[in-house]
Amino acid sequence: MDSEVILGRQPIVDTTGSLVAFELLFRSHAQSGEAGLARPDDLHASSHVIARVLADIGVVASLGSFTGYVNVDRALLMSEMVELLPPGRFVLEILETTEIDPALGQRISELRARGYRFALDDVIAAADARLDSLALVDVVKIDLVQQEVSQWQALARQLKPSGKTLLAEKVETPEQFRLAKEAGFDLFQGFFFAKPQILHSRRIPSSAHEVIRLIAMLETDPDIDAVAHELGRHPALLKPILRQVNSSAAGLRQRIDSIATAIALVGLRQIARLAQLMLYADGDGPPARSDPLVQQVGLRARMMELLAGCWRPDEARLGDRAFLTGVLSRLDVLFDMSLEQAVSELPLAGNVRDALVERAGPLGRLLSICEARERADLSALEGLCRVMGDIDIGQTARAEIEAAAWMMEQTDPPARREGRRAVG
Repeated sequence: MDSEVILGRQPIVDTTGSLVAFELLFRSHAQSGEAGLARPDDLHASSHVIARVLADIGVVASLGSFTGYVNVDRALLMSEMVELLPPGRFVLEILETTEIDPALGQRISELRARGYRFALDDVIAAADARLDSLALVDVVKIDLVQQEVSQWQALARQLKPSGKTLLAEKVETPEQFRLAKEAGFDLFQGFFFAKPQILHSRRIPSSAHEVIRLIAMLETDPDIDAVAHELGRHPALLKPILRQVNSSAAGLRQRIDSIATAIALVGLRQIARLAQLMLYADGDGPPARSDPLVQQVGLRARMMELLAGCWRPDEARLGDRAFLTGVLSRLDVLFDMSLEQAVSELPLAGNVRDALVERAGPLGRLLSICEARERADLSALEGLCRVMGDIDIGQTARAEIEAAAWMMEQTDPPARREGRRAVG
């Protein structure tokens, strides 16, 4: 029996905090039956998993339009397996345990000629022998945790004139992010971005309260005229909704130029989805497709909805409330307060509120499943699936994959999406 595969994606952002890439982390459930996860950089154990995941999930579902970073060692680079990765879509990270001898250097040159890009992973000192092959790589990833601040700052200053992209990894605090930007780093990765709750500097979108009001209204099954009136009261809210609808995110071919047409053709349910996703989108910040927080809540919400359908396929309303619960699960980030405080004055159904504040009830367990997959906590995931009864780990993996593809479809610009279809 094949082992369960968990695909982890850690955001890589630029100096503005906009999403530009994902590092794909592949972990497999130990086939021996022991609870645990294989190390993501254990290429002897996971190189075959990389090929299988890419084949089963697909590049677009895994990455959308973003670049993917994948760990590689000598064995993988010298094999034909690495050539399964489409050139131009991936940066291959050469592990710190890999010696770049003449034969491997020649292989890297051949792959670069075919469009592959390379990074040196976990660089912590100027004495790293891999830096002798700096001309062969495009990105240098410098570990901020295993050295003093003055050391990685000096290393960045030394490497900056080379023209290589400098990526600060293991950025864990706002102060590290600030200092790394000042030191000249171009890209950033770490818990500071992968765990949005510590992004205390995030601006509250000016329309957040209006969006929450609209979300609450849509929960009461209002008539179209009432929704059109509410949208008409807030032009700043209406514009992005119409833009999303006109982008064909809802699968429509007809362009929409009025509130009534938008609501009639798209439906209240889809308007609710768009409004909920917009809650986290700051009009002055990066677009939704480049915002790690928007991506996270969208994936959570859709994954919860899919799992609710697996668990209770005849309860459509449960799926809607699961989606809403997933979206609202990051209100603590949005308002920089505890989740309990953030939802205290919202007119939420009791089971939604209990799920958010206490992780109680079926919705709370579905939310906990999503959080366990984000952490790659297989032990917690197994326990939650046992409690739910009608959901297994394989279903959670499939739901995560489908949710990622759905979220990319919602936020990917239509021109880019059509262009990929034309060449794909």
